[in-house]
Amino acid sequence: MAVKAKKAKDFRYKDLRDWLDLVAGYGELKVVKGADWNLELGAITEVFQKPQYWPAQARPCLLFDEIKDYPAGFRVLSGVLSSPRRIAITMGLDAISSDSLKLVKNAREKLKNAGKILPRFVKSGPVMENIDEGKKVDLSKFPVPVWHEDDCGRYIGTGSITITRDPDEGWVNLGTYRVMVHDDKTLGFYISPGKHGRIHRDKYFASGKPCPVVVSVGHDPLFLLLGGKEVDYGVSEYEVAGGIKNRAIDVIEGVTGLPIPAHAELVIEGEALPGELRKEGPFGEWTGYYGSSSRPEPVIRVKRVMYRDNPIILGAPPSKPPNENSFPSSTLRAAMIWNEVEKAGIPDIKGVYSHEAGAHRLFIVIAIKQRYSGHARQAALALSQCHSAAYMGRFVVVVDDDIDITSLDDVVWAMCTRCDPEYGMEILRRCWSGPLDPIIPEERRGFSSRAIVDACKPYERLQSYAKVVKVSDDLWEAVLNKWYDKIKGSGND
Repeated sequence: MAVKAKKAKDFRYKDLRDWLDLVAGYGELKVVKGADWNLELGAITEVFQKPQYWPAQARPCLLFDEIKDYPAGFRVLSGVLSSPRRIAITMGLDAISSDSLKLVKNAREKLKNAGKILPRFVKSGPVMENIDEGKKVDLSKFPVPVWHEDDCGRYIGTGSITITRDPDEGWVNLGTYRVMVHDDKTLGFYISPGKHGRIHRDKYFASGKPCPVVVSVGHDPLFLLLGGKEVDYGVSEYEVAGGIKNRAIDVIEGVTGLPIPAHAELVIEGEALPGELRKEGPFGEWTGYYGSSSRPEPVIRVKRVMYRDNPIILGAPPSKPPNENSFPSSTLRAAMIWNEVEKAGIPDIKGVYSHEAGAHRLFIVIAIKQRYSGHARQAALALSQCHSAAYMGRFVVVVDDDIDITSLDDVVWAMCTRCDPEYGMEILRRCWSGPLDPIIPEERRGFSSRAIVDACKPYERLQSYAKVVKVSDDLWEAVLNKWYDKIKGSGND
């Protein structure tokens, strides 16, 4: 059932603390005091994202304070975007809906209609309340969690954004990549091949130059929502965020020359040097596996740390889905894919959904109203290689518009009754993958296959295909109106 619509103006906020006040006002913020940074924060986060312990549409946002070994006020936040209301607040949607496909439609319209607004440079901001430079830099003062039991160490960057600039073209990227603490002045950061931040870093290293880097680990949740998605190459997430908010994002220029969110909670500035590597990983990833083991990865030598009084680290630890990232990622990714496939010229798309069970990348469904022979296959193939779906995809399923694509029962039923594997499936080989993919052996890392499943009725038999056994809409409504309350309230006799 849809929640009563709210006007977008009700959801305006200037920073993470304003956002938390709004969330608390709706009863979706839970404060947890006294938890241990070592494993407890991660375990609590994971437990309370599971539907058996909390309704899937109202998973709580958790603010940890008085963390073991750290002073009160040094906080960690998790579960940020795992409810429909919090996504609506973050994106300024005109309406909140607990209907998953309606939420995708609302987000897609927001993205389609939002322009791009350049960030605005300001001289100062709340993030400058405390500044540690040189010998004063000490990352150990912050309550960085060990999120999973088999992680190699403490990861300050899970809900973070890593900020880099293309050395040739000058545009700025904000990407959500994992960041670990090696020691009090050194970070390690892993970026998958092909990601924009990785391309920037590789360009610097190829020319023998250090790569300037800023890591923000507490900020507007909109940056987290965008940082893990496929914003177009050459376009800064600052501009997209500004368009969504319909106002410029305030930034300050850091010591690296990179723009820093003026209202961030905690930012770390430094540079990565070519050839300077330290062991990074393993880390429990979004696939639900320790898929990438450990290897030497570049490090960031920290030059300066800026943070607000009583700073908040924004955590988004991945794990076996459903997890705190799978719901918002499924929603926004589906919205972006829908727009991209539509731009590719595919007509009559009735819905796109990226299922949480597939870790928001591995199982994507598109519904169409079939208009011509080959339409179904065209839609699935276009989806499989569009920008927002190309990285580490696995299964793309195309169904008719009578299928509820948010229901795995409905989708699997369509696959089982409308797909003859001999004619209804295609395999695409040597597609874009990465080291996080657990099924790909080491020697083939970087490539994977895609299964295209045509679970539509054959176009040439649309009119003659076996009729579905179902209650008509009119009879369904009549039975609900006449019998629902009587039967629901009756006893066993």
